[in-house]
Amino acid sequence: MKLTSLNEGGRDGALAVVSADMRRAVRATGIAPTLQAALDNWANVEPALRTLDRALAEGKADGVFDYDPRAALAPLPRAYQFLDGSAYYHHMSVVRAARGAKPPEDFFEIPLMYQGLSDPILGPTQPLRLTEDEALGIDIEAEIAVITGDVPMGVSVEDAPNYVRLIVLLNDYSLRGVIPPEIGRGFGFLQGKCVNSMGPVAVTPDELGSAWNGRLLSGIYRIHINGNQLGELQPGIDASFDYAQLIAHAARTRELRAGTVIGAGALANADHARHGSGCIAEERAHEQLRDGAPSMPYLRFGDQVHLEMVDDHGRSLFGAIDQRVEPYVAS
Repeated sequence: MKLTSLNEGGRDGALAVVSADMRRAVRATGIAPTLQAALDNWANVEPALRTLDRALAEGKADGVFDYDPRAALAPLPRAYQFLDGSAYYHHMSVVRAARGAKPPEDFFEIPLMYQGLSDPILGPTQPLRLTEDEALGIDIEAEIAVITGDVPMGVSVEDAPNYVRLIVLLNDYSLRGVIPPEIGRGFGFLQGKCVNSMGPVAVTPDELGSAWNGRLLSGIYRIHINGNQLGELQPGIDASFDYAQLIAHAARTRELRAGTVIGAGALANADHARHGSGCIAEERAHEQLRDGAPSMPYLRFGDQVHLEMVDDHGRSLFGAIDQRVEPYVAS
């Protein structure tokens, strides 16, 4: 089942069910007004959403319309919580190596995780707007994230997959010119992490079939900037931690409320020559280590980013994030 939030009805959008091929949709507001409302009452709402999904697939639903991702907000336009891990060692290791640093000694034992901005989360075609460009070092981070139901404190790694409700395509924007001094002050990210964005649909695990093994998602994740390919990555390999481990880590000392978004950090594969990079910082780090200096610029106003993941048959799993970087103008 694929769910979207239409850009209507308020800041949280209006819930709709989208066909498997993402060509048609039907409003689900009679079942739950928003995706967050559905997640809050998932046990009761999910059966009705699945009935509507079947009716859509069989051509029996009323009010069907052509689905346009440009009419979509993020599936969760504002989430209660966004927690992002750093599960791909080859991203962390090369970025740190380029500046003469090493990953934490316990990297493979305890996941790195921070709490990022979750209000707002941009929709798939909403522009990223900032007051500055070059000085900020605007970067993308290509990710997959899961959206949980209510997770009990102390959940085990074995039980954690049972709390994954939905999976989404995520772009975790980073401001590389702002992050180092923030971290240097010893109190973590704030201004260095601006808004995130999501692909147009959130997908239930069963919809992904064998591509989702309960812990990681397999497929090909393609990243383009201004039409030039930056990476063609495989999220299902080379991860030091999976989503079950990340959920268990996040819930060690707290309950996670329904609608919590958990990412695994910028994607990276061991074979960079084959797969490329999941963010500009990593590509610049490879250039630094290879050539002595980076050459690829960070994003600037007018740049276009395109992120999309496909299965083994080339079918888009979540639709695409297709965004332009623009100057911010106060409304």
